Amino acid sequence: MAKEISLAEVKDYIGQEVGVSRWFTVDQTMIDTFADATLDHQFIHTDPERARAETAFGGTIAHGFLTLSLLSAMNYDCAPKVREQTMGINFGFDKVRFMAPVKCGKRVRGHFTLKEARFRGAELLAINYAVSIEIEDERKPALTADWITLVQFAAEDRPETA
Repeated sequence: MAKEISLAEVKDYIGQEVGVSRWFTVDQTMIDTFADATLDHQFIHTDPERARAETAFGGTIAHGFLTLSLLSAMNYDCAPKVREQTMGINFGFDKVRFMAPVKCGKRVRGHFTLKEARFRGAELLAINYAVSIEIEDERKPALTADWITLVQFAAEDRPETA
């Protein structure tokens, strides 16, 4: 379970890896469900026999956007929770790079390093994480990115030193 920190403590974690998630298995059911949700049924994702015969992957691979979307569960699994938070908001990504395919059946986990935290107004803290998704037993990560999240809190909870 991820630890809990206060708004005042967030700055103490800048530059540090603040969490490594548990492993998540990317199986064909997950890939097919994602294909149905996004209407992306390209054979390299959904047709194991054809992908085995016609690609160098040896079978199907996860959609890059599926891998990216797993960051939400990975973040919830391991990144510190801000005690005063009333709501978290996904603000977006910078520099998303898909470095290596995630083959069906592989396990992946997320790594989160807190790069920057700055207050935006009286009730928001923007947190920038350097994230990567490791593929078990692979040298290259599945992806790397900078992820910006917003922590909303009550104005009266803002630290004096912020």
